[in-house]
Amino acid sequence: MEFDLKGLSREERGRLLARKSGISKTELGWSVPSQTDNNLYLVRFDGCGPTCNCKDYQIRDVKCKHIHAVEFHIMREVDKNGSVTVTKKVMYSQKWTAYNTSQTNEKLVLMKLLKDLASNVKQPEYKFGRPTLPFSDMVFGSVMKIYSTFSLRRFISDMKIAKEMGLVDKVPCYSTISNFMNREELTSILRQLIQLSSLPLKEVEEDFAIDSSGFSTSRFARWFDHKWGKETKYRVWIKAHLCSGVKTNIVTSVEITEGTEHDTKQLPALIQETAKNFNLSEVSADKAYSSKKNLALIDEAGAVPFILFKKNATDKRVGSYIWKKMYHYFMYKHDEFLNHYHKRSNAETVFHMIKTKFKGDLRSKCKTAQINELLCKVLCHNICVIIQEIMELGIKAEFQMEISN
Repeated sequence: MEFDLKGLSREERGRLLARKSGISKTELGWSVPSQTDNNLYLVRFDGCGPTCNCKDYQIRDVKCKHIHAVEFHIMREVDKNGSVTVTKKVMYSQKWTAYNTSQTNEKLVLMKLLKDLASNVKQPEYKFGRPTLPFSDMVFGSVMKIYSTFSLRRFISDMKIAKEMGLVDKVPCYSTISNFMNREELTSILRQLIQLSSLPLKEVEEDFAIDSSGFSTSRFARWFDHKWGKETKYRVWIKAHLCSGVKTNIVTSVEITEGTEHDTKQLPALIQETAKNFNLSEVSADKAYSSKKNLALIDEAGAVPFILFKKNATDKRVGSYIWKKMYHYFMYKHDEFLNHYHKRSNAETVFHMIKTKFKGDLRSKCKTAQINELLCKVLCHNICVIIQEIMELGIKAEFQMEISN
């Protein structure tokens, strides 16, 4: 195929060259055939940007037509219809002995671990009125209620068992548990307990994934449909944004928002909370989190951001070194990039585990109780993960941190 190259820019020449067969990937980089003779030019990625051994690049130090050709070739291969080619899913063997032991003893071990966690909650100072039940016992009861997935009345049997085991001082009334779930101060306590429950795995996890998922509620909102001239209602849902370790699926930080809240804004808080307790090596997330600010924040935390780029993304982001670096990594070593990026699928596994075991809907009536219920689900998930790793890795679950309310 012959091309009339006179008067065309380097980018236009590269686009025409990409249509010509012969571009291939080698161990050293990308091999691009010459348009005028039988020579081959090598386009490489040096960690900061693409390079080429042609005279045009060597003399002028700008993107030559060969680099543009490789970019068009890769984008056609990776993002032909706006989606990235999915690599083969890696399968891992199950350690059945550890799994069976953890599952058959899970509830008993969970109650003891939850007791240790709840004992870190500081009892509020008594001021006046009828003395309340121990705050730690109420936190224990609230989380156990969510773990059981029973109704409040049926769940009280578990609290009687806990009292016989010496894990709580008194068995509360079912309505007391319901009222306690409506308390706003419980939200901050549960968030701290989630972080505390992840600490036994701080030496295990270094790669993290971020994602979000919605949970339906019992609340409804109404709006007037002018097109049809009638009032319409829809179910309100809230969204959980999680940062989780890719090895054990432990949740290290969580943010709860309205269902329509955009994911991008939640990443900074998730990373900052996780970085307080863990050494971050990699962070993977889908293109909803792709922004110059997010990549820079992950880089500042000492991790490599493997966030998928949108199809209209370019390397022309002024003042963002990490954006250009990761964009060139994505373009010229996209197979290697995707191997890191696809660790993100573990975040979807976390939500699957939570919704399968503790259900994907929220039974509470008011918004505060729904947020607390969702946080309890995440905390229950973390404790179950710890139990599994106690059996499999032999870790010690020690929770020592005073949590104020």
